[in-house]
Amino acid sequence: MDLEAFLERLRARRAAEPAAAAAAPPAGPGRVFLVGTGPGDPGLLTLRAAQLMRCADVVLYDRLVSDDVLALVHGGARMVYVGKQAGYHTRSQDEIHELLLAFAEAGATVVRLKGGDPFVFGRGGEEVAYLQARGIEVLAVPGVTAAAGICAELGVPLTHRGAATSVRFLTGHSREGADAEAALADAVAAAGADPHTTLVVYMGLGTLPALVERLTAHGLPPSTPAVAVERGTTDAQRVAFAELAGLPAATAAHALRSPTLIVIGAVVALAPGWAAWAAAGMPRELAGEGARGVGACARAALPDAARALFGGDSGSAGSAELAPAPAPAQQRRHARRTDGAAEGAAVAAPAS
Repeated sequence: MDLEAFLERLRARRAAEPAAAAAAPPAGPGRVFLVGTGPGDPGLLTLRAAQLMRCADVVLYDRLVSDDVLALVHGGARMVYVGKQAGYHTRSQDEIHELLLAFAEAGATVVRLKGGDPFVFGRGGEEVAYLQARGIEVLAVPGVTAAAGICAELGVPLTHRGAATSVRFLTGHSREGADAEAALADAVAAAGADPHTTLVVYMGLGTLPALVERLTAHGLPPSTPAVAVERGTTDAQRVAFAELAGLPAATAAHALRSPTLIVIGAVVALAPGWAAWAAAGMPRELAGEGARGVGACARAALPDAARALFGGDSGSAGSAELAPAPAPAQQRRHARRTDGAAEGAAVAAPAS
């Protein structure tokens, strides 16, 4: 079924609802909710995010939304995969805007799931501006941004008396081109080469060697503690500790892949994993389980996220049903992407 046919069926279904059949005025457009899902651990979802995932008609989700979070979306929602990664975008940003608008104009309750927080390098502001300019109501639900969630997982305080009095978030790439990206990197390096500032780099794996070179050129000591974390707060989390000068080699040795968060600053040395790594002689390879951080064991002792949110059996939540027990992560995500190819936008036909 192509997208236009799906939208037509959605409009017809909305028109057939009891409220529309009465003498009430026709229903207006639907609403769009931009929902931050945090860094991956479903236990870090806000209650509002969990509520919206239980009542959405349509869910558009990114590559950075973890499979454990997706498993909490109710089974009746239509799933639209719009993920992006370097060199491959299933949908351009303009196409995502158009999909959000089309679903909302058809009267759907649309939930746009984004990893982390929608307004921290999530392009949430662009989506809000586009939809509001066309008369669509948009509400944003904050999420735990990767910097906060992953640093808490590792036991790294973003600020600490005597070690860090400020935090700077930066992105490792710019859409304005190589010249603008280099100028931005130089400006950020000059501002960030402050030993009392914690630097947190999103999407910076590909430009890490250049960033390290600029930071050290602007005076940040090569021995500054640093850490790179792939898929933080999830069971797939991998961690590489290193001094700043050795961080590119450490990430290469571990073959870390996106999404990877990079944290640079004196506060990294306060993490239990740093102490374990240093005691092992600062190897490129991880120093055992101690490198995983304080959050991994704590998470294992917590109740199942669905149980904690909805009570009782984690497979039920009042009148709504949770999605079936998830398949292994790669298999399930591949299945969703296959649906997207078959239907033009990863959209299934609405339930009859």
